[in-house]
Amino acid sequence: MKLYYAPGACSLASHIALIEAGLPFKLEKIDLKTKKTETGANFLSVNPKGYVPALVLDDGAVLTENVAILSYIGAKAPKLMPAEGLAHWRALEMLAFISTEVHKSFKPIFDPSADEAARKAAQARIGSRLAFLADAMGGNPFVLGADLSVADCYLFVMLNWALAKGGIDVPPSLRAYHERLKKRPAFAQALKEEGLA
Repeated sequence: MKLYYAPGACSLASHIALIEAGLPFKLEKIDLKTKKTETGANFLSVNPKGYVPALVLDDGAVLTENVAILSYIGAKAPKLMPAEGLAHWRALEMLAFISTEVHKSFKPIFDPSADEAARKAAQARIGSRLAFLADAMGGNPFVLGADLSVADCYLFVMLNWALAKGGIDVPPSLRAYHERLKKRPAFAQALKEEGLA
């Protein structure tokens, strides 16, 4: 498999999950502005949407979107995602929440054309979503309870952004969780490989 990524982008979640899963893969960095890969190829020929992550499977098929890629990785490495029962649906529920309620809320923060009011509203919205997640974890070490899952890989990246951008109220329990995850070998390896450590 090959993961197309941009350093520190949401593709970092898939990068971490692939390492945690122990699945063999290659990395190829892209420039999000020029849409060129590090080998000079046109990234739009891989993912016409023009953004990461994109995962090229062994048969050449391409998966995009974090929820799909993380679910795929979880299916290949069931230790990262419950395979059945309500726990499986809770994992999908959490991936969807992180994607739609946290990830998408960062748009005004990253958009240079957004005004200050839009940025402040986004900061407040993200802070309230993170507070919800902190409460939902209820003192558990990971998003889904006692075991690390693909949802933790995704939430880690959102916390990276929240902590780096400032102005976002990150609950103390999530700050501690973020620090713990940074020390896990797979997380540390992915950060190093993306030039972030």
